[in-house]
Amino acid sequence: MSDLIRAPGEARRRRPADGHGDALGTAAARAHARARPARARSGRWTAWAFLAPVLAYLVLFYAYPLYRNLDLSLRNYTVRSFVRGGAPFTGAKNYTTVVHDPIFVPALVHTMVFTLVSLAFQFTIGMGLAVFFSRHFRLSATLRALFLVPWLLPLIVSASTWSWMLNSDSGVVNAMLHRLGIGPVNWLTSPQWSLASVIIANIWIGVPFNLVVLYSGLQTIPVSLYEAAALDGANGWQRFWRVTFPLLRPVSAITLLLGLIYTLKVFDIIWIMTRGGPAGSSTTFATWSYRLGFGTLLPSFGPGAAVGNLLIVIALVFGLLYIRLQRRRQSI
Repeated sequence: MSDLIRAPGEARRRRPADGHGDALGTAAARAHARARPARARSGRWTAWAFLAPVLAYLVLFYAYPLYRNLDLSLRNYTVRSFVRGGAPFTGAKNYTTVVHDPIFVPALVHTMVFTLVSLAFQFTIGMGLAVFFSRHFRLSATLRALFLVPWLLPLIVSASTWSWMLNSDSGVVNAMLHRLGIGPVNWLTSPQWSLASVIIANIWIGVPFNLVVLYSGLQTIPVSLYEAAALDGANGWQRFWRVTFPLLRPVSAITLLLGLIYTLKVFDIIWIMTRGGPAGSSTTFATWSYRLGFGTLLPSFGPGAAVGNLLIVIALVFGLLYIRLQRRRQSI
C-alpha cells in the first residue's frame, strides 16, 4: 500500500530526470513568447486599418485645405500663379493689408453683432420652445416636427424666401405693416435695416437646432427633481432657474459653441439677401473674404485667405475657452 502511495510521488520526482517534460514545457513557452509579439503586431495593424479612413478624411478635407489656405495668405497669388504656381512669399503682408483696410473695422463689428445677436435670440427662443414641448401635450410631436422645417430647408431656399418677404415693394412684411398703418421699410436696401434683416433670417433658421439639442438635454433631467422642488413650494419660474437651467448647463455650453462656430461662417444668407450691402452695411468677414477671393475680375487670393484665417482663429479661441471652462468645471 505504501508503495502505491509513493508511486505517484516517485513518478513526479523521476519525471524531470528524463528531461522530456522540461523540453516540452520550454518549447511551449518559447512558442507562446514568439506568438505574443505577432499578436500584438496584428492588433496594431488592425487598429491602423480602422483608423485609416478617418485619418484620410481628416487629411484630405481638413488638414490639406487649412494648409492651402495658410499658404494662400502668406503669398502674393495672382490668377496666373494660382494656376501655374510660383507665387512669391510675402509673409504677413496680406494680414497687414487686411487689418489696415477701411472695411476691416466695420466688417469685424458686423460679424460680432450678427453672431452675438443671432446666438442670443436663437438660444432664448430654442430654450423656451424646448421647455414648452417637454410637457408632452397632444400634437406636441407634430408641432415639434414642423419647427424643424427651417433647419431642413436648403439655405438658398430660406434666404430667397426671406428676400421675397422683406422686399420693399411687394414683400408680405411691408404689406402687413401697411395694414397696421406703418409706412414701408426698406429692409434690404437701407443701410439702417440690412444687417437687422439678415439677423432675423438667421435667427429663424437657427432656432430649430437649439430646440432639438436643448430638448434632448431636458429629457435627461429626472422628473423626481421637479416633484421635489414642487413639494418645497417652488413655482414654475423657480424650478426652471434652480433645476432646469443648472442641470442643462453642459448642453447649453456645447449648443452655444456650435452655434457660434456656425454663425461666424454664415455666408449664404447674407450674400443672397444683401450681398453685404448696401454700402457694406451688412458685410461680415465671411462675405468680405468671398468678395476678395472671388467677387471681382482681379481677385485678391492672399487677403481673402487672410480674412478666412482670422475667422478660424476667432472660432479656435472660443473653442479653447470652452475646453478650459469644461476642465475647470470637472476639477471642482
